[in-house]
Amino acid sequence: MEVRRAAVSALLLLVVFGSCQAKVEEEDPEFWRSQARKTLQSALDRKLNTNVAKNILFFLGDGMGMTTITAARILKGQLQNQTGEETVMTMDTFPHVGLAKTYSVDFQIADSAATATAYLCGVKTNLNVIGVNAAARNGICKTQKGNEVTSILKWAKDAGKSVGVVTTTRVQHATPATSYAHSASRKWYSDADMPAGAKRDGCTDISSQLLNNTDIDVIIGGGRKYMTPRYTKDPEYPTDFSSRGQRRDGRNLIEEWQSMKRGKVARYVWNKADFDAVDPENTDYLMALFEPGDLRFEEERDPKMDPSIVETTEKAIRILQKNPKGFFLLVEGGRIDQAHHAGRGYMALHETVAFDNAIAKGLELTKEDETLTIVMADHSHPFTLNGFPFRGQSILGKSPLWGTDFLPYTTLMYGNGPGYKIKNGTRPDIRDVNTKTKDYVQLSAAPTESTTHSGEDVAVLARGPMAHLFQGVNEQNYIAHAMGYAACVGADQRHCQFQTEAPAVQSTLDDDRNRARAVVHGSAALLSGLLSVLLTFTLLM
Repeated sequence: MEVRRAAVSALLLLVVFGSCQAKVEEEDPEFWRSQARKTLQSALDRKLNTNVAKNILFFLGDGMGMTTITAARILKGQLQNQTGEETVMTMDTFPHVGLAKTYSVDFQIADSAATATAYLCGVKTNLNVIGVNAAARNGICKTQKGNEVTSILKWAKDAGKSVGVVTTTRVQHATPATSYAHSASRKWYSDADMPAGAKRDGCTDISSQLLNNTDIDVIIGGGRKYMTPRYTKDPEYPTDFSSRGQRRDGRNLIEEWQSMKRGKVARYVWNKADFDAVDPENTDYLMALFEPGDLRFEEERDPKMDPSIVETTEKAIRILQKNPKGFFLLVEGGRIDQAHHAGRGYMALHETVAFDNAIAKGLELTKEDETLTIVMADHSHPFTLNGFPFRGQSILGKSPLWGTDFLPYTTLMYGNGPGYKIKNGTRPDIRDVNTKTKDYVQLSAAPTESTTHSGEDVAVLARGPMAHLFQGVNEQNYIAHAMGYAACVGADQRHCQFQTEAPAVQSTLDDDRNRARAVVHGSAALLSGLLSVLLTFTLLM
């Protein structure tokens, strides 16, 4: 009985205190009606852009499921001293939205290799393989031969466009690698990672394919150690043995790349100073590898040594857009996924906010009537947002309602992962734990060394030429075919026959941002709410 009374009292306090957080304007129904009318009119005024896409700007948030998008939206607003829930991220302004089914041929829940092969190459495949169809088997080189599939990056290059890859991981990682490589294992980063049998059977490592498969104009990310001979000292970390070169074949692929580009203005850089010195107007090729492996998390990045994803995206676009035939650019926020694997919600959300800022930069540098911009995820994570937090409460904080064990829990939690802390059937007491730090690991329901992926559909957001093709619920491999059709690259050239003059395209970015700007808190509502709380406490005594 006492437990029930306590629960009722807590719920009453929650409702009363929550009501005092309401903004004055939001208590007026006309606020919501007016907002809805503006949104409706914006939708009614929208014209379909049926141009042939000169450019494709493809933003891939690795592991950026719907909960990640929602929580990052709130965080982005709270970083700007807003309550957060009403914040409009750049990706929120995309007028066309669909869903993609992420399963692979062999698994209900896929990995980044299988999903990348789907949305980049247009073919669903098996776990852990890249750029090959489902007849290939993980780790078995012989099954790779004859089953290679090409990506939209190659389709674009074959059509005369400039192409580029920007990532916050190593450039040999699953997502970027799938744009240029074919491998029976996503883990064959260098020849040192390959079994002897695979080499005998004629398979090559991903790094060597970076040079030989497709002539990529811009390559930005990490992964230096997979490009240089074994024991080669890293220029940034010369005393760190783990950062040294790993190749056993003695090849220096960085030097080979430079040699291949003779006669062109080709720059290789590994630090921000040299990167900043690269003049896009006078650069044909750029390879920028800022770390031996993956790049640092945005919150741990040294801005004097490594540029942000916003800066790398801008440099890539400025180099690629000189081509009068247009470009294809893949930009991956790859460390969103890696933060989730570590159960670090703080890091995952800050990576997502940085990724959204890069999207804004991409829209700023391109024209909507000629650039198809896509934002999507490859898969999700078992990441939940729960617990009835108050409006404006820190997204990284704790729920005001506790569990039936009379212990608090965080608003963000994982279904599995390294955050499992139950001992003797009891959860840890986190009342005095600061859950808002970058190193905090969210609690999880099941113990795993690394948080797994999850299998729900992911959002696909689009704007620009033929963006309406990306609506509805589709198989993930549809994305590559729709992009190819929109840009007249690849096998389906039908859209070239229907090219029209640029229609009047209404930009939704500024309108949506203005419509959803946060309004100031009302002092009268706050005072009224506080009085209500005091009255409630009096009644409960």
